[in-house]
Amino acid sequence: MSGSNLRHRELDIFKEPDGFASDAASFASSVNQEINVALSQSDSLIGIDDVQKSLNRSRASVYRYCNTDTRNLNPPFNSRKLNPEYRSDQKDPLLFHPHEVARFAKDVLRIKEVTVEILNSPSTATQQVLTSILEELRTIRTHLEGMKATPSDLSFHRENLDRPAA
Repeated sequence: MSGSNLRHRELDIFKEPDGFASDAASFASSVNQEINVALSQSDSLIGIDDVQKSLNRSRASVYRYCNTDTRNLNPPFNSRKLNPEYRSDQKDPLLFHPHEVARFAKDVLRIKEVTVEILNSPSTATQQVLTSILEELRTIRTHLEGMKATPSDLSFHRENLDRPAA
């Protein structure tokens, strides 16, 4: 969900206080789905070895195909080269999106049938943080679903007159 859609969704929750619980639950489930998609897509980058196997080329050939430059860490897109994902440091390994490998194989190498196999990579710090965020969101959702009186239901608070004044 983009930032503007998220803000729009939050505004919908505040506009309709009577439907707060159902909106919060649907919002939490949509966020849950998006995080699951993000987690599944975060594994999808492949390294040089996997590119080498999928293209059936030598490691040296794969490095020659890559769009790299010693003076520019992230050169602009080149349709005649194999374009790696964004790197923040020169020492970061070259990683490629499977669609980019398939595009390069079809368009440049003229390979007719391309199959790029993606295997699960070991857990990274980013994936661990996303997993902990997902667990926290699930806890919040169960808490919201378990609430008897929704925060937008002010009649419950108005009728509770036997509480001490502030």
